[in-house]
Formats: sequence, structure tokens, C-alpha cells
Amino acid sequence: MSEDTTQDIAIALEIGDPALADRLASLLGGVAGLRLVAPGDPAAVVVRDRQPSPADIELTARELDVLALMAEGASNKMIARQLGISVHTVKFHVGSLLDKLDATGRTDAVAHAARRGVINL
Repeated sequence: MSEDTTQDIAIALEIGDPALADRLASLLGGVAGLRLVAPGDPAAVVVRDRQPSPADIELTARELDVLALMAEGASNKMIARQLGISVHTVKFHVGSLLDKLDATGRTDAVAHAARRGVINL
């Protein structure tokens, strides 16, 4: 009788979303030849969330200025005065920020930017 010399491939899951991590663990846990290990343990493969880096989000210098003032809680009118631009232009920049950061509102945009490392709170 020959001895099986193959080893399981060790996989670590470093996923921030617990529901997604559980789902991946249940899917991969039943695959022959794979062995799940705890994050940080030696592994042949590490599966991570892909978090966009600040470089992935291309904001203009003016958008960064507007974002910083939004993070301070400034209104469009206050931002316009501070930057010496019109309220209409501020609204344009806010809309652009919402699109680029995939946010549903001003607070969400600031939260997304902070999580992605675009701004520090």
C-alpha cells in the first residue's frame, strides 16, 4: 500500500466582512486538498479584501479641499466662502466626490474617504 505524500494547500482568509468570510470558509472548507488556517498563520495563499488605495481614487486638489471642509462639517455656502468659489461650483465638486467615492451622501463620502485613507480624521 503506497503512502499519500501530497499535502493540503494552506489558505488564510483575511476578509473584513464577516458574512463574506464565513461564506468563503464554508465554500473552501469542503474542497479536497485545501486547508483553511487562521489569519497570520503560515499559508501558501492569503485571500484578502481588495480595498482601493488612495492612489485608486483620483481626486483633484480642489476636490480634496472640498472634502476636507466637508469632513469638518462645513456647509456648501461655508465651503464656497472659505475657498473663494461659488456655491454652484461647490455643489459640482460635492457631486463629483459622491460619484468618485461611490457615496450616497456627504457623511457617507467622508466615511468612505477616511476608510480608504484619502483623508485622516
